[in-house]
Amino acid sequence: MAKLYFNYAAMNAGKSTTLLQASFNYRERGMDTIEFTAKIDDRIEAGIIASRIGLRKEAHVFDVATNLFEIVKKESAGMTAACVFLDEAQFLTNEQVMQLARIVDELDMPVICYGLRTDFMGELFEGSARLLAIADEIRELKTICKCGRKATMNLRIDADGNAVTSGEKIEIGGNDRYIPLCRKHFYEAFNR
Repeated sequence: MAKLYFNYAAMNAGKSTTLLQASFNYRERGMDTIEFTAKIDDRIEAGIIASRIGLRKEAHVFDVATNLFEIVKKESAGMTAACVFLDEAQFLTNEQVMQLARIVDELDMPVICYGLRTDFMGELFEGSARLLAIADEIRELKTICKCGRKATMNLRIDADGNAVTSGEKIEIGGNDRYIPLCRKHFYEAFNR
């Protein structure tokens, strides 16, 4: 039975690496996969899922206007599609999460999503909130804070390494803009 999965973590936990490995495992066994990544995240290149350790794969891009259900329905008709993978799930809309649920329920295909749970202010992203509400299985991928505790928060930093405590909810960046921290160290830095 197909399920909707949400794998979430703080920055630098290996979400994209895990997605790429899982997709490879399907394809290595002769099963087709369909991958998506957010158009807004063009740090590497639009339409590429890339990990910090060098793994890469082309993917469909999505933005707020993309109908994920229709793309998967059309593309899977001519293939032996076994699984849908979606990176940067925090950028999904509520409606798109429901489209993913339809892929599972109506097309009987598992959908495995990877993304951040919260933004730099500790607030849930729209896509993540909806996935937490309706996913069949929720898994946390773990990374560590500078102190060795589990990192659960994403601290946005400026060019000098100081905490950014206001601004747009979405600002694309990597290690140059975000640091994964435990809650204690996040709030210590955030409230300075």
